Amino acid sequence: MSQITRVWLDESEDECTECAACEAACGAVFEVPEKMVVKENADLSLKEEIEDAARGCPASTIAIEYDNSGKRDNPFIDRYR
Repeated sequence: MSQITRVWLDESEDECTECAACEAACGAVFEVPEKMVVKENADLSLKEEIEDAARGCPASTIAIEYDNSGKRDNPFIDRYR
């Protein structure tokens, strides 16, 4: 089973809308003081919650790396499938 090894804000295609949907889905990992940030020492083992947050992001700006791949491979965004 793949593990999440990194999560970050990727605004290369769109900007964070500051809606805080990610924080609502997984407040242990995300916070939105202005734009989304991943909390320091976030628990990346919360795979289901992180993936729910990525799936629910209206701007698709949550980047997920699996298994130290070195790339954004977010399966919830068409351009990364």
